[in-house]
Amino acid sequence: MKAFAMLPVLALLITASALTVVGEVLLKLGVNAVSARVGAFSLDPAVLWATFTDWRVVAGFALVFGGALFWLGVISRVNLSFAYPLLALNYVLILIPSRYLLGETITPAKLIGALIVVVGVVVITWGSGNG
Repeated sequence: MKAFAMLPVLALLITASALTVVGEVLLKLGVNAVSARVGAFSLDPAVLWATFTDWRVVAGFALVFGGALFWLGVISRVNLSFAYPLLALNYVLILIPSRYLLGETITPAKLIGALIVVVGVVVITWGSGNG
C-alpha cells in the first residue's frame, strides 16, 4: 500500500488509539472512585451497581467501544498482521495520562520498555508493504 493510501488508515488508527487510551483512563478513574466508596471491584451486587452506574466507567466503556469501531475500519483496510502490532503503541501512549492524570510513577524501566515497544513496532511493520 502506497504511503498516501495509508493516510486514512493512520487517521483511523490514531482515532482508535486516542479513544481507547482516554477510555481506559476514565475506566481507571471511575473504578478508583468506586473503590474508595464501596471497596475494590468484585461481583458483590452493591459494588457492581456502583461501578456500572459511575459516569466515568460508562463513558470509559463508550470510548473504548468507539475505539473498537475505528479499529474495525483499520482492519478492514490492511492485513491484521500489519495493523495489530501498531496497537502496541497504546502501551506507550498510556504512560502520559498515567503519570499526569493518575499520578502513577513512570520508572526508567517503563521508559525503556516503551522504547523497546516502539522499536519492535518499527521492526515488525518496516517494509512490510502490508502484503
